[in-house]
Amino acid sequence: MTTALLPSLAEIEAAAAAVYRDFAPTPQYAWGLLSQRLGAPCWLKHENHTPVGAFKIRGGLAYFDQLARQGRLPREVISATRGNHGQSLGWAARRHGVACTIVVPQGNSVEKNAAMRALGVTLIEQGEDFQAAREHALQLAQERGAQMVPSYHRDLVCGVASYWLELLRAVPQLQRLYVPIGLGSGACAAIAAKLALGHGARVIGVISSHARTYAESLAAGRVVPAPVSTQLADGMAVRVADEQALAVLAQHLDHIVQVSDQEIAQAMRALFADTHNVAEGAGAAALAAALQERPLLQGQSVGLALTGGNVDSALFARVLAGYDG
Repeated sequence: MTTALLPSLAEIEAAAAAVYRDFAPTPQYAWGLLSQRLGAPCWLKHENHTPVGAFKIRGGLAYFDQLARQGRLPREVISATRGNHGQSLGWAARRHGVACTIVVPQGNSVEKNAAMRALGVTLIEQGEDFQAAREHALQLAQERGAQMVPSYHRDLVCGVASYWLELLRAVPQLQRLYVPIGLGSGACAAIAAKLALGHGARVIGVISSHARTYAESLAAGRVVPAPVSTQLADGMAVRVADEQALAVLAQHLDHIVQVSDQEIAQAMRALFADTHNVAEGAGAAALAAALQERPLLQGQSVGLALTGGNVDSALFARVLAGYDG
């Protein structure tokens, strides 16, 4: 049973209490132009409004809160990221006085790298993609005797689920939830919150058509690595699906939608035009998927996660000017 892999309502609420020591619940708004664009009532959850500009901070705070409660805070944590997970750990590690080293792939977002360093993170650039960076981080953690923090973990999911709890309680009439899938904590958190509340909303996973490990793994019923070529959705640029996340998603996702870089670029422009909020590629993926499924949304109430706004300014300027990846 995958329910053992997911947190209970009491666990999510305890994680939320840890999150709220650092910031208040993020808003969700029914933007008129966005609803008009989709042809259905649409609520946008603004995880771009957290202190690190993305939803991941919730997971880091919950993860460290559990370590502190159990008296297991390490001297140093090490992890790998394309940016938002690293900012999350940097923020939470600083709060608890723990050293934090993050490995990113070569050519990673300049501004995400700068944001991590500003939080006191020691940054290492290594490898051609996230998976290579992760393997280097694992090796470093073993060599140093540091704690390796994975990008997918039950405690991370527990923290992230707090934003879905906020959304479903604020807008209980939602029927379809669109959520991007990188390594899976966001989508699994949506499922956890929905099940914890006994809510009937359908959870629709969104993947990049240029990073298909979850599409191929769900089809095969096992982890199937797939090459990554997305130029815009670095938060979804995962080559190897997580086995635990896959088990949850296989049982509870309604379906998945694959979106191209071109569709993501169009959604980034649409979000800026309709709400004047900046979305990074992965942050716009939920809208891209909803737009693709627009004919199915008649009479439905739709919830979208704007999961992050941490896009390099030069890239965002190009997207606004018409760049499609």
